[in-house]
Amino acid sequence: MPGVVIKIIAKVGGAIVADEPLVIVEAMKMENIISAKENGLVEDIIVKVGEVVSKGQVLLVCSKIINNGRPTIKYEKTDHNNKRNDLLKLVKRKQYLLDDARPDAILKRKNRNQNSARENVDLLCDKNSFKEYGGFAIAAQRSRRSEMDLIKNTPADGLITGIASINKKLFGELPQQCCVMVYDFTVLAGTQGLFNHAKMDRMLHIAEKNKLPIILFAEGGGGRPGDVDMQVVAGLHVNTFFNYAKLAAVVPRICIVSGYCFAGNAALAGTSDVIIATENTSIGMGGPAMVEGGGLGKYHPKEIGPAAIQVKNGVIDILVKNENEAIIIAKQYLSYFQGKIKKWEGADQNELNNIVPENRKRVFDVRKIISTLADRNSVLELKKEFGKSIVTAFIRIEGKPLGLIANDAAEMGGAITSDSADKAAQFMQLCSDFTIPILSLVDTPGIMVGPEAEKTGTVKHAAKLFTVGAKLKVPIWAIVLRRGYGLGAMAMTGGSFHATEFIVSWPTGEFGAMGLEGAVKLGYRKELEAIENPAERKKLYNKLLAESYRRGGAINMASFLEIDNVIEPAESRGWIVSGLDSFQ
Repeated sequence: MPGVVIKIIAKVGGAIVADEPLVIVEAMKMENIISAKENGLVEDIIVKVGEVVSKGQVLLVCSKIINNGRPTIKYEKTDHNNKRNDLLKLVKRKQYLLDDARPDAILKRKNRNQNSARENVDLLCDKNSFKEYGGFAIAAQRSRRSEMDLIKNTPADGLITGIASINKKLFGELPQQCCVMVYDFTVLAGTQGLFNHAKMDRMLHIAEKNKLPIILFAEGGGGRPGDVDMQVVAGLHVNTFFNYAKLAAVVPRICIVSGYCFAGNAALAGTSDVIIATENTSIGMGGPAMVEGGGLGKYHPKEIGPAAIQVKNGVIDILVKNENEAIIIAKQYLSYFQGKIKKWEGADQNELNNIVPENRKRVFDVRKIISTLADRNSVLELKKEFGKSIVTAFIRIEGKPLGLIANDAAEMGGAITSDSADKAAQFMQLCSDFTIPILSLVDTPGIMVGPEAEKTGTVKHAAKLFTVGAKLKVPIWAIVLRRGYGLGAMAMTGGSFHATEFIVSWPTGEFGAMGLEGAVKLGYRKELEAIENPAERKKLYNKLLAESYRRGGAINMASFLEIDNVIEPAESRGWIVSGLDSFQ
């Protein structure tokens, strides 16, 4: 191509080393090095510096030297420890991203018994796998603060973002890439600045495009009024919250909260699929300043949405002691969406045969059944303190993930309440969205009734179980532990016993369109009222009730094909494994 000669390195009579520069020609603002492909000597130089040369023009006349294939002049060895100026500049700039660059801020963090944002990244991600995006961003305040001030005090604009592998040891060499976003409370109190919104939008786009799970550490406040480099009135046009919410049912979104989480950060947390929070957490849609500004009084941050309250009302899914434990739980939660693990252990299934008492009215520990049925150490319960009459949990059977719902007779007799219905429906939808099959352990007298129950909107809340169940994209397998009564039992099985892939019962199972005692009293009211003698009336009642128990017994139920089989409790795991094999 044509160009201008800007430098001639060769000298007449000088030796040529293959591929070493001889002439430099500039074209289109780029310097092109002209060199020979073989060793030799320069005999003549045809061009001069500043001369315009054209394609094919001779620049030098050289003669070839053959010296046993060895070059006349040896290359100089490169000292890789002697970094170039541009690399030194990069290394220096990167130092400001490290915790060591802000010892005072990090010390305050340690005094609160909390990790730094970068420590959390290191604990979460597989070793050396985190690739940071947008680390050199600083707060959009160049018009009011010096650049060096911003570099030192607003690293990454308060939000660390990147992509990393997580749980690689658990799954072997398969890549388990995730998007990681960590708000840094030590930078402007974790507020959401102009550039960290842009960084988050970038990560959300990548997550959506590549179907990458997201782990978000949401700690801090909402919008940052101090970012003045761009003319913005209210900033309500930002797309971050829309983009994050849009990923519901597209990728798993895990949120970890430690400390204060208000306004924008709380909105992101609330939109997530799961919130794992530490005991020192407060979560609220507005912090103290916003509350006071609204004329609602002055409060300490700890008084606004403390963890003790938010775990009981269902905002917090899993409560832990500290960030280290939160990260362990987050990795476990993520693993259920990453697939099957190879190494697992199971308990002696014969233990299941004696957990449900022969006394049909005696309460038992359903969690003992769950832990025995599942692989060892594979149970992760969600919303334990909310909607307590239904247990929701992820488990594994032979290494394969399942979602589990189970009635707990120790809470409201196992009756389905508004809260427990919401909790179970939300969990079933999550499993369906991410192709995780559902196991239902049924032991319920039905949906909660009565004036107090109806004050909670039970009609609409309980109906969610039918709506979600009717549209499940995954199989639901049901095992009746004891009571399978009425609409509640149907709601626990996707809307109908035959909406399941299989429904089996333990020998303790008993069934009816409603509680059998109530059914007898209601169905035989006239006959019972016609008997004036109380002893005779009770005798008839007991006879009718015994017949109802016989008719509603598990074996009789199976004989009418309303359930698929009656099994020994120890056989339950085998049925589930068979279902998993069919599903896979």
